[in-house]
Amino acid sequence: MEEDIILGKTHSLEINRFVDFGCYVDGKNLGEILVPKRYIAAGKAEGDFIEVFVHTDSEDRIIATDEKPYIEVGQFASLKVIAVNEYGAFMDWGLMKDLFVPFIEQQTKMDIDRMYVVFAYVDSASDRIAASSRLEQFMALGPANYELGEEVDIIVTNKTDLGYKVIINKEHWGLIYTNQVFEKIRIGDKRRAFIQKMRDDDKIDISLRKSGLEHIDDVSELILAALREDEFIGLHDKSEPDEIKKQFGISKKAFKKAIGGLYKQKLIAIEDNGIRIL
Repeated sequence: MEEDIILGKTHSLEINRFVDFGCYVDGKNLGEILVPKRYIAAGKAEGDFIEVFVHTDSEDRIIATDEKPYIEVGQFASLKVIAVNEYGAFMDWGLMKDLFVPFIEQQTKMDIDRMYVVFAYVDSASDRIAASSRLEQFMALGPANYELGEEVDIIVTNKTDLGYKVIINKEHWGLIYTNQVFEKIRIGDKRRAFIQKMRDDDKIDISLRKSGLEHIDDVSELILAALREDEFIGLHDKSEPDEIKKQFGISKKAFKKAIGGLYKQKLIAIEDNGIRIL
């Protein structure tokens, strides 16, 4: 059974025929879809398949483009508001027609030139692609089932008093505590991270670094890479935590464990004023 073509997603579609202003591709359940001439690569012929993003134009006609939007239906992304009117906000998502966020779908009132994490969806009433910053309704309903230390995908949604709130694998909420952050984080960042703790209240703690020995191995390699360039680094186990964080983006505890392991392996020497590669 053929897969349906979904509005707001990228598909590989067959060219049916050419016209003066572009070509029509086989949109299957959506019928023939126009690809305007400016979005067709040179040398294409009838029967060729082209990868296009299916959306609607300013007159709500279904069309396709070879341009890549910043977000597709079913995805989260951080986008910039470029206009606001009495109906809602309009966001730049990389296409000529802006992405609409109705007022009712705004978690807080959106302002021009601000970035917000949103979810793209197809509005069932109008059959138009829209976005929402009310993210809770798009999260998984069932309980989370992750293993401790499991690697996951996250997107950072906002900063709280405790740290940074994130979406895990497009399904569940998680939190990175402030004291676990040793590098710059921005709202909208998409990263790989690790499950640190599954709490009894179903909350999930997230870490940007591996825990235990795997973490130390990563940190050790970071330190060795720096020493291969400079041979000597003026940091040691008595250095101030802020100095270590500024140089490597890690905690003093992780740094001490790493250099201790490297010293035992006879890979570095620990001197009074720093560490040196052997």
